[in-house]
Amino acid sequence: MADSTSAATAVAPIPDPSAIARAERFTHERFVHEGEDAATALAPGGGRRQALDAALAELDAGATVPSTHWRRRYSLLLGLERLLSEDEPKLAEGTTLNPHQVDALSGTLAALLSEAQRTGDADGPPPFAAPVLAVEEDEPDEDMSDEDDVVDVDAELYDDDEDEDELSDEEAPAEEPEAEAYDDERPDEVDEDVEVEGAPDDPNAHKRFWFEHATGAGKTVAAMGFVEASRTGGVLILTHRRNLVDQFNGELRDRGYADRVTPPLLVGAGSDDGDATKLLGPVTVETYQWFVRNAGRISDAYTIVICDEAHTALGEKTSAAIRAWTGPIFIGMTATGALIARHVTDLFPTQTSRFDLAQAARRGVIAPLRSVRIPPGPGVRTIAKVPLRRGDVDVEFDQELLAELLDQLPFNLAIADLYKTRFNGVPGVVYAAGVRHAYNVAEAFRNLGIKAEAVSGETPKRELAEILARYEHGDIDVLVNAQLLAEGWNSPRATVCMHLAPTASKRIYQQRVGRVTRRHPGKEAGVVVDFVHPATKHDDPVVTLHSLLDRDVYRGGAIVVGPVRRGRGRRVRVERRVIPVAADEDRRHEVFERELWRIAVEFLDYGEQHMWAA
Repeated sequence: MADSTSAATAVAPIPDPSAIARAERFTHERFVHEGEDAATALAPGGGRRQALDAALAELDAGATVPSTHWRRRYSLLLGLERLLSEDEPKLAEGTTLNPHQVDALSGTLAALLSEAQRTGDADGPPPFAAPVLAVEEDEPDEDMSDEDDVVDVDAELYDDDEDEDELSDEEAPAEEPEAEAYDDERPDEVDEDVEVEGAPDDPNAHKRFWFEHATGAGKTVAAMGFVEASRTGGVLILTHRRNLVDQFNGELRDRGYADRVTPPLLVGAGSDDGDATKLLGPVTVETYQWFVRNAGRISDAYTIVICDEAHTALGEKTSAAIRAWTGPIFIGMTATGALIARHVTDLFPTQTSRFDLAQAARRGVIAPLRSVRIPPGPGVRTIAKVPLRRGDVDVEFDQELLAELLDQLPFNLAIADLYKTRFNGVPGVVYAAGVRHAYNVAEAFRNLGIKAEAVSGETPKRELAEILARYEHGDIDVLVNAQLLAEGWNSPRATVCMHLAPTASKRIYQQRVGRVTRRHPGKEAGVVVDFVHPATKHDDPVVTLHSLLDRDVYRGGAIVVGPVRRGRGRRVRVERRVIPVAADEDRRHEVFERELWRIAVEFLDYGEQHMWAA
């Protein structure tokens, strides 16, 4: 029977143009795009042909709008094909998607097409994972001149302009405040005991995808691309903080989707339970906490669920609720997926796109990153490291012991004097160890005339919103915080990221650095300050910018990753000499051979000093 059905499908004639037009009006989608041949585009067995046949069958049955099954199966697939058929894919209000955002959409489309071609109109696991798409590294941006070639630190080692001094002190125009009050909601804890990949009790695994885009590279715009693609299917966007709900709703309205924004739809609450009377699908933004509380009662009108900061959805309750909802397609997006990929792939098996911090900086999508190391660093080697969450493999220094070590008046005053000397007037964010330490450091900054304020999870929400707004307006230049301004807070104005409290977690470190990666008028680069010895290697427990990005050479003040734009706003002096920082002996020897006469020998250990002399 299966063979005869397949044979019948293979010879099925192409529907006449009037039937295709009727289906297009019914689904609000195109089945044959401009310049395509209908016989090729609607060849039997393809995803578009299956969608057309299913739509015509529903029309023949008397349906006036596509069913929930059709929307779940075909709405996103057809929408992605429509969007990606354009020379320059755009959102409703005209924003052109960047190549890495297009990659996230096309990677998802590749997975959906392979599944549709394999299973027809039945659900089942995919035969293989879709390929991970990444922006090519060897093609320079088209709008860059020869002077602005994309390089990393090794290229900058040959820049002879080391003695360029600081920028002028011209203030960059402040943007409208993005301050939002934080709430006390936190994602539930990660439970490593949950093993799902390939498990028989996870039937929806083949419909869960994820992509990684660096902070500041436009994950939100990529999410809007999925909203644009899913015209008839509803979209539920989940995020981990209440203030981000308001930010997403603002983006939806600004990007041209205000008419689709709706309050949460629940079954039995007077809202639609699946077969919506509206043709355009609803778009709702809510928190993971709301999702867990209402699991099992959420309307079937939502055919796509977008999981913002997908690594925060890995807790036992949240992941169980996601697995239990077997109807929609789930799309996770994160900026730190590569650092916790094993966990992310437990819940989202198929990665569709990767555009990490280094790639984004090299291509000029985010601000370049400069590195400054300040010795001596605090002696944290003896401080215990504990899991960030129960069962987590990612560890962090014990915060109470770290605060006890760091919160010393002479040290706080020295840090304030350092900031005033090297970065006076440059907006930045300082990461302290504990609430009391943050407030003591902010007071030391103010005593030297620096406009600084401390914020923490204990700061009242209204006061926090006012402080963040003042920072955006330029009334405050430095925010000292304790484990607060990492995820969910974005200020393009922030330029200096000072790791006063070191961290042993690459994930936390990257989240911190992400606060200074957004581009802004007058901002040449983000400056990352690590309080470690200049010769600190990658195997040190303290994470540095060089160990995060796996760079072999430290050169004070130099661009670590990103395009070098000489003479365009450099805020720090670049040192002449270099120091090898890789832990691998062979890689260190390569630096010796390449940079023999530029190595700062006094920072090497005794054995390597002898090797250099020989």
